[in-house]
Amino acid sequence: MIMKILSLGCKTMREGVLASCIFFVAGIVMILAGTKIVPDMLYMQQIVMMLGLIMLLFAPIILISTFLLSVLPGAKEKLDKCEH
Repeated sequence: MIMKILSLGCKTMREGVLASCIFFVAGIVMILAGTKIVPDMLYMQQIVMMLGLIMLLFAPIILISTFLLSVLPGAKEKLDKCEH
């Protein structure tokens, strides 16, 4: 089960980078929306900005974990089969 989660391939690398970019952009958009658009009632601004900050912090974590999976022993053989 664990090895299935940690399996790395061309598709996984692309998905990791894409998810990281999406989290980064969505985090920035949510922070900007929290400061400019969301009304300041029932702490909605703070909630939206906190969710944006969490998404912004998850972006590099996803990217770093994808990188760490690519430097594991045995990952080089799997990544050599990818089209560049």
